[in-house]
Parts: sequence; structure tokens; C-alpha cells
Amino acid sequence: MIKKISDKDKQDWQNFIDSSDKLENKDNQTFKKPKQYIEKSIDLHGYTLEEANQKMNSYIEECFISGVNKINVITGKGLRSKNLNDPYQSNNLSILKYSVPEFIKNNSQLMSKIISIDFEAVENPSMGNFDIFLKKKK
Repeated sequence: MIKKISDKDKQDWQNFIDSSDKLENKDNQTFKKPKQYIEKSIDLHGYTLEEANQKMNSYIEECFISGVNKINVITGKGLRSKNLNDPYQSNNLSILKYSVPEFIKNNSQLMSKIISIDFEAVENPSMGNFDIFLKKKK
């Protein structure tokens, strides 16, 4: 199938060629970059409640001072926690997954350095980690 070019299309093309207007180079466009995080992780497997809370206290301070803005805290899901067989212990608060974020939330000194804690990940039974987003050091 042969298609003829109309006189109007020819004239439009000639006008474009003769024009001094420049086309924008789309390859040079600057795209908004996604936010880059300085991220660190900490694994609390094997820590007792007291050890984990002390470690998180010092780790958040250290990360804040060094300019880290996202901490991934690996706690595990609590599936192998020995507290499940002890009727005198809370099933939730003795599992690091729940107790560590609660400790951080109740510590005003730490919360002054934190933008947010990903509590949705804490409450998700299939996840054994959560994120903490830190403020910028002034």
C-alpha cells in the first residue's frame, strides 16, 4: 500500500526544517531521583530483651550521629521463642519483634531522633524485621 503525502504535510515539514526553533532534547531531561537512604541493619537474633534494648539504644544513637537515616532491625518472627510455653510471660512483649519497637516508642530521648517506625511491619506476622527512619542531625 502506497500512501501519498498531502501538500499540507509537505508544507508543515518544510516549515519545520526552515524554522530556527530547537526541539527539546528529552535525553537531557533531569528526572527527580528517588530519595536515597543511608541505610544500616542490625540483627537481634539471640539477644535477651534487656540486651536487645540496650543494643538498640546505643545503635540508634550511633546511626544518628553518623548520618544514617534508615535502620533495618531484624528481630525474627518469634516463632521459636521459648516464652510460648511459659504461662507467666506475655506472648507478645517478651518477643523481640514486639518489645523492641515498644521500648523505642516509650523512650523520648530516642524518639527525638526518629521520624517514624514501621509498625505495619511489626504487626505483620510474616515479617521478622521493621524499619526505623531517623531525622537528620542538625
